[in-house]
Parts: sequence; structure tokens; C-alpha cells
Amino acid sequence: MDLGDAVPLSTSFPLPFRVLFLIGLGILGWATNLHGLHLLGIDAGSALELYSGRAFLPTNSSSPRVSSSPRVPYVPVYRLFAGYTTWCFAGWSFFRLATHSNTMLVDTFKYIPALSSLGVLTTLICPFELCQKRERDLFLQSAARCLFSSMDSPVYFSDVVFADVFTSFAKVLGDVWLSFCMLLPGGSLLSPPALNGLSQWILPTLMSLPYIIRFRQCLIEHRSPTNTSKRPLLNALKYASSFPVIFLSAAQRIVVLELAEVKGELVTREPWHGEHPLFRLWLLAAVVNSLYSFWWDLTNDWGLNLLKPRSAESRSNPRPLVLPSLHSKASSIAGSSDAHIVSQSHTSSSHQVLGGAIYRHQSYPYGLRPVLLYPLLVYPLVMFFNLVLRMTWSIKLSSHLHSQSEGSTLMLWLEVAEVLRRWMWVFIRVEWEVVKNVQHKSQITSTRTAPEEVELMPSNRSDPTDDD
Repeated sequence: MDLGDAVPLSTSFPLPFRVLFLIGLGILGWATNLHGLHLLGIDAGSALELYSGRAFLPTNSSSPRVSSSPRVPYVPVYRLFAGYTTWCFAGWSFFRLATHSNTMLVDTFKYIPALSSLGVLTTLICPFELCQKRERDLFLQSAARCLFSSMDSPVYFSDVVFADVFTSFAKVLGDVWLSFCMLLPGGSLLSPPALNGLSQWILPTLMSLPYIIRFRQCLIEHRSPTNTSKRPLLNALKYASSFPVIFLSAAQRIVVLELAEVKGELVTREPWHGEHPLFRLWLLAAVVNSLYSFWWDLTNDWGLNLLKPRSAESRSNPRPLVLPSLHSKASSIAGSSDAHIVSQSHTSSSHQVLGGAIYRHQSYPYGLRPVLLYPLLVYPLVMFFNLVLRMTWSIKLSSHLHSQSEGSTLMLWLEVAEVLRRWMWVFIRVEWEVVKNVQHKSQITSTRTAPEEVELMPSNRSDPTDDD
């Protein structure tokens, strides 16, 4: 381990506090996801089934609601983030004051990050009405469904998004285990614990857990009597492609030991061992996983056409036609009875009203799709960042890099970047889910009602197999 790089960060910002920081960043990201969707007129509470056991509750007058989501579901999450941040920042500040950046005192006061982490865990499972109990219960219920639901249980869109977000915290989950080992008697915050024997497989197994959950959800969807598509199996294959990356990385210890016998101990400090077949196999697995995941993001999770066969249709910039009567914050997609789909039978191309804007279906930018709810510039930027961060994230799933760079600032920033990537992913993923359900429902209701106006009533089930 390079102490010149690792010790300063381990002294001022040890791994347990970095884990708490990344969890807090995830909470903030979720709050801003809900807030942004709300500002765009999308009822995230209904679209993500946050406040009911059903997906996309009916909004027409003849179908009474089972329950209704709050108008501003992001406010309690912001409050939860504020309380969480206050607690963690107080613990970190006390740690900094106690150690004075003195490396010799770091392990003496390691009980401070231990108490900070214990306080977070205790609050999470606390049964009393405090610290936004409703939001904590929603989190625990979704986690329980992902982990313990039967193979015959339905897979809800909210659980799919939850599990997908969880995959972005796979490295953080491994860091939780390392932090636990560091905080035990005999452990040190200044260096990661030595992983020998069977213990070297605990870390990759924990990092595989989010992908196992999503793999299982895909199999559940494939077993569904209503499923007639191979898409769940293709999606399951994507998650399965992460397992070789994780476990071949754990096997790199064999690579290092074999090369050390030939080149000496200095080889243990080198990150590149291209002459060994196991190393090349791990690198190939990382590239395949990254590219497959990137293709799936664009084509299935976001519904974009960039990597689909190019059609003969002409592509041009969409022309939004804003209708003042519909461009209102009071009407929200997938959650308000005031939202409508309007089609004009006297025009040459159909129109779709989403969030107050109408886009021509047969005229849209190359690589995108007919209905776009966000500014046009958002999509190429998100695609670019998604590709770059997908490539780096597969490398970050490699547990053999932990011992070399656990104290590295670069590794921390890569974890932050992955949280940012997932934050962007959620916006486009929920947008596409809403668009799909609106279009699907409009196709059904258009055969039963007049073509001038069709009331929006999203379907009760989403297709979780489209997800990352």
C-alpha cells in the first residue's frame, strides 16, 4: 500500500465516514430525483408505487383510488437527508477535533466512526415515529421484497429501481464489510484488513448481492404466465455478466502470487499484469459487462434508438407546441386525472401531450425517440457520461484493486461519479416508463373513445424487465 497517498485520506476521512458520506449522497440524489420529476409534472409517487402496493393507480372517476401519494413526496426525503447529514457531520467533526490530523491518534478514536455508524443503523430500524419513519419503512419494505419475496410474487417497478440503484452501491457494500473489519479490535483505519483464506471471498460475494437480486427479479419475470418475451432472459444475462468481473478480480491474488515468484515482490505494487491469462480474462469480462450494460441502458432502459437498426424515417429536431391549458403544474403524468393524451385525427402525423408539450411522432432527432420530456441537450450528455462511467464502474467492481487504492482520493471520486451516473439514469428511466405506459394506455382507450380526447389512466403493472 502506498502510504504516501493512503494515510492522509485515511487520517482525515477514514473509510467508515466515506461510506456514510456516499450513503448520504444517495439519499440526496433520491430526493432530487423525486423533486425533479415533480417539477416536470410527473407524479413520482404513483409512477414508482412509493405509497401503495399497486403500480400506477387508476385516475378516472369510475375507478376509485386505493390510496393517493403526497403532492410533494420529496420533502420527507430532504428532511431525512438533513437529519442524517447533521448526525454524520457532527461525528466526523468530533473525530477531526479529537485526532488533529495526527495519524497516531486515528485508531485511538476509531470508536467515533463506530458510534456514528451504529447510530445510523439504529435509527434505520427504529420502530418509533421519528426521523421520517414512513420513508424508512418504505426502504425496509422494498429491501425485504427484493431479498425474500417468493418466485411467484410480482415484481414492481419501484423494487426494480431500488435494486438497480443498489447495484451502484455494490462497491459501497464491500466498503461496509471492510469498515466493519477495520473497526473491530485489532483492526486499523489506516489500512484495509488482510483478506486471506475463505475471507477473501466474502468481499466479492457481498458485492455480488445487488446483481443477484436483479438477476432473480429477471427470472421471476421470465416465469410469469403473462410473459412471452425473451427480454427477461437477456436482461438476466446482463446482470450475470457482472459475476465474472467480480470473482475473476478476487482470483487476481493467484495472478500476483504466480508473477511474484518470477519477478519478485515489486510486482505486487503494479496494477497491470497483462502477461497472465487470468488478468486478460478479467479485463475482457469487464469490457463485455460495460458495453452490454451501456447498450441495455440506451435501448431498453431509456428507449432510445441510437444503437437500434436505423429506420428509413427522416429525423429532425422535435417541435414542441405548448398548450397553456395543459402546461400546468397541477396536472401530472401518471398521477392526475387532469392529464390527457390528445390525438388529432385531421393531421398527417399523431401528436402526444406529455408535460404540456406536443412532439411529432414521425420527426425526432437521430438516435433518440419520438417523445422527449427533457431538453434535447440532456440526452447526448447523459449518454456520453453513462458510457464513460460504465467503463470505469466495471473496473471498480474489482475487489483486488481495494488493497492498492482504498485510501486513494481517485477511488472515492469514482464512487461519487457512479452515484451521479445512477442519479441521471433514474430521470431517464422513469421518463421512459411513464411514456411507455401512457402510449400503451392510449392505444387501448383510443379504440373505445372518441379520437378527440382520451383520459390518461396508466396501467397497474410496469414491465420491470426493461431495467438496468
